[in-house]
Amino acid sequence: MPRITVTVDGDRYADDVEPRLLLVQYLRERLGKVGTVVGCDTSNCGACTVHLDGRSAKSCSVLAVQADGCEVRTVEGLADGELHPVQQAFHDNHALQCGFCTPGMIMQSLDLLADEPDPTEQQVREGLEGNLCRCTGYQNIVRAVRDAAGRLRATAEPDVEPPAPREPADRAAELSGGRS
Repeated sequence: MPRITVTVDGDRYADDVEPRLLLVQYLRERLGKVGTVVGCDTSNCGACTVHLDGRSAKSCSVLAVQADGCEVRTVEGLADGELHPVQQAFHDNHALQCGFCTPGMIMQSLDLLADEPDPTEQQVREGLEGNLCRCTGYQNIVRAVRDAAGRLRATAEPDVEPPAPREPADRAAELSGGRS
């Protein structure tokens, strides 16, 4: 059996695994990360979404051996004493009913917000289209993601200096396609 080393929610694990063991099974059965749920086993529903090296991935479509050397973040790894702003926004906006899809929705939302910090309603809907919910009708989920975006922007530290103001001539050249 192959031996893998993987970091999950900040903790490093080294295990021998069957070559055909799915990442979702490894997380749930071996590590007890039951917040990552098995929904459809066909990668259609997105309930099993986790972050693999910082990007969302449906863990039912990834073999555990493919995660060797990777960093995995589950919904359980988001909270640090208190709920993550996305988790809190889902709670505050009643963006769940049965809760089955919620872990995957939250993890996919984080990926969406990393790419688009201030998404429109349409961008949220498109960004979550690979995650299915059978209960909510998505209205409150969309509302929660947009609320979470505002919360994350409000707490973000600027990591780069704002661009220097441009001279009017530079702006005119930019608008005319470089011709002045």
